[in-house]
Amino acid sequence: MHKSIELNPNYVKALRRRGEAHEKLEHFEEAIADMKKILELDQSDVQARRTIQRLGPLAAEKHEKMKQEMIDELREMGNSVLGWFGMSIDNVKAVQDPNTGSYSISFQR
Repeated sequence: MHKSIELNPNYVKALRRRGEAHEKLEHFEEAIADMKKILELDQSDVQARRTIQRLGPLAAEKHEKMKQEMIDELREMGNSVLGWFGMSIDNVKAVQDPNTGSYSISFQR
């Protein structure tokens, strides 16, 4: 399937099948990318449009879950390092500046 897309990047049938395979593997962002490519080639493709609408929230949910898992792992690692100094990540507060997007980090007891 990938070879057929390499040979003809506009092969809608192969893009759809690859997108469906990505969806089954829960690679939602890749599936959406394939469906968007189909829409570039054929704006009237209702199935691709519906698939994008259906997978958008699933991709966002998966992204948020992965982000939370990474934060939890970083928190655990931070606590193990700070534990040597009798501290915890719960004592560290990060506040984002809405104007610049940078963070101010402070320690609280």
